Amino acid sequence: MAQHSPHFGGASRVRRRALLGAVVLVVLVTLAGLAAYLTRDGRSPSETPARPSSSPTTSSQLASPSGTPTPHTGPRDLPLPPKTHDPIAYGKAAAAALWSYDTRAYSQTELQKALHGWLTPEAKYADPASVDKVVPSRALWKEMASNGQFATAKVHEGHFPNAFTQALQEDPGAITHAYVYAVTVSGKQSISWKGSPAGGAESRSTTLAVQCRPDHSCALVGVMPSVAP
Repeated sequence: MAQHSPHFGGASRVRRRALLGAVVLVVLVTLAGLAAYLTRDGRSPSETPARPSSSPTTSSQLASPSGTPTPHTGPRDLPLPPKTHDPIAYGKAAAAALWSYDTRAYSQTELQKALHGWLTPEAKYADPASVDKVVPSRALWKEMASNGQFATAKVHEGHFPNAFTQALQEDPGAITHAYVYAVTVSGKQSISWKGSPAGGAESRSTTLAVQCRPDHSCALVGVMPSVAP
């Protein structure tokens, strides 16, 4: 398991995991449940006020465009988030970033920091611990680096889970509290190392929580603990 960033205390991690759990409930139960959770105890539903919308977003308005932005790369090919307002496109790009790494080009700490840059700046929603869990630990990274191991990802498709779509149809306005969407992505991860340029490949699937406010580009909330169909 990857080590967590030191500026997130144990209690803070528990609170953030609980908030991500509330997003999971959106997928498994209803969006209205999330709205009730986020506004309990008189708290405002978000730290950044959302721009008023002329009409609620419905599932029919959530179709992803055919083009899918791919992760940009920064120094030494570290993944940088794309600028998009499409949660499915962002989720696909985020999955590709989470499934890719190159021990020859950068350190485990540098990759972890780069992936944290995909997270929403709204700390009450961001769950960095869930992202850290998909990054190889420092000890494992060191072993992988000695073999020059790297991985690339190919995304096949992304979609809103069935339960999320159904919940949105039942209460379209609930999404406007946090603008957090569940996105399930499937694809393939290919791994190569010294002496084995062909390497191996395996299918991958994940469900991500993605925040896309109308007046901001999308950002990652976290990686859900299980895949929602």
